Amino acid sequence: MVTHDEVYKFLKKKPTLSHSGLNKEAGLPTGTLAKAMNGQRTLTETHLRALEPILIQYGIEDFRNRRATVLAVVNHKGGVGKTTTTINLGKGLVNRGQSVLLIDIDSQGNLSQSLGIHNPEQQLLQALTQNSAMPIVQLYDNYHLVPSDLELSRAESELIKTPSGVLRFRNALAPLLNKYDFILIDCPPSLNIFTYSALVASTAALVVLEPEASAVKGMYNLLELIHDIRESFNPRLVIEGIVMAQVNPQLVLHRELMSKVRVDLKGQPFFKTEIRQNVAVAESQYVGKDIFDYKPSSTGATDYQSLADEVVAKHLA
Repeated sequence: MVTHDEVYKFLKKKPTLSHSGLNKEAGLPTGTLAKAMNGQRTLTETHLRALEPILIQYGIEDFRNRRATVLAVVNHKGGVGKTTTTINLGKGLVNRGQSVLLIDIDSQGNLSQSLGIHNPEQQLLQALTQNSAMPIVQLYDNYHLVPSDLELSRAESELIKTPSGVLRFRNALAPLLNKYDFILIDCPPSLNIFTYSALVASTAALVVLEPEASAVKGMYNLLELIHDIRESFNPRLVIEGIVMAQVNPQLVLHRELMSKVRVDLKGQPFFKTEIRQNVAVAESQYVGKDIFDYKPSSTGATDYQSLADEVVAKHLA
């Protein structure tokens, strides 16, 4: 039988469903669901038994059995905006009613530090080396983080020398797949064991590129790695899309470089959204906030919400 919590979460995801209409179909007293959604009452077993066959018609079974979309945010180099994209795409998804978990799988810990988490006692390291549960820090409602710092580097040699090392992250992540709508993994600026592990565990890779002459260099290595992982470990792995970041649309050079990148990577999916250069984005990370909390009227907030809307449209259409 469905639970009160499942009904609550399902109806939050389905705002177009009429609570009064559902009450009527299930034979419940007027206002029952409205009060439940407002936290004024808990649905009883009698309520839930009456609601279950009605909600099944509207897709609650698929909702109960859902698995998170897991996106590895990747690039072969640093400074292109992976961490920035992980933070702000995540919050943009939350703004659209999605539950999001961010995971810092980079031993530099930039994602954690940018969200105000420094020197975490419990972090990803323990999940990879001690078979511990993923330590989850709540940032906001439906916006959580698994932190890391330099200590994570201690796990690298152990994962490399262990035959099953590349599978540890996937196994640690498995219990969380039915708890979130999206899981975003901030990967290191290299194609090392941590990036490999993230791709093995992911639904797709989201690639962040800058409009520069060397943007495509290394992309072929990444695409080859994704192909190898698809063949050996994770047949569902695809490219979610390539997003161009730190773009100055006024520069002819940037427009020419982006056009060249699209030609060089013809056949790969590109997001329509481009993330424009915006000083507020860098400032927001310095103070440990996402761009929506720091400056919601900025172009950075506009662009990252647009990117999140593209992702939502693709997966929840």
